[in-house]
Amino acid sequence: MTTDYKVADISLAEYGRKELQIAETEMPALMAMRDKFKAAQPLAGAKILGCIHMTVQTGVLIETLTLLGAEVRWTSCNIFSTQDHAAAAI
Repeated sequence: MTTDYKVADISLAEYGRKELQIAETEMPALMAMRDKFKAAQPLAGAKILGCIHMTVQTGVLIETLTLLGAEVRWTSCNIFSTQDHAAAAI
C-alpha cells in the first residue's frame, strides 16, 4: 500500500471512518456486491483511477473496488466539495 497522499487534516480519519460506516448502511447494492464477489476477487489486477468529488459515498465505492481486488488511486475534482473527513479515512 502506497502512502503518497495529501489530505487537509489526517486527524479527521476516525470521524470519517464512522461516517463511512453510516454510508455503508445507505448503500445496500455495493454492500451486496462486496458480499457476493469478495472471495472471487473479480477486479484482481485491475488498476482504477478516479477523479470525482471525495465524499463518504465515494469512499464506500473506493473501498468496495479495493475489496474486490482492484488497485485504486483517487483524486478529488473539486476542493470545495471534498469532505476532508472522508479523504482522511480513505
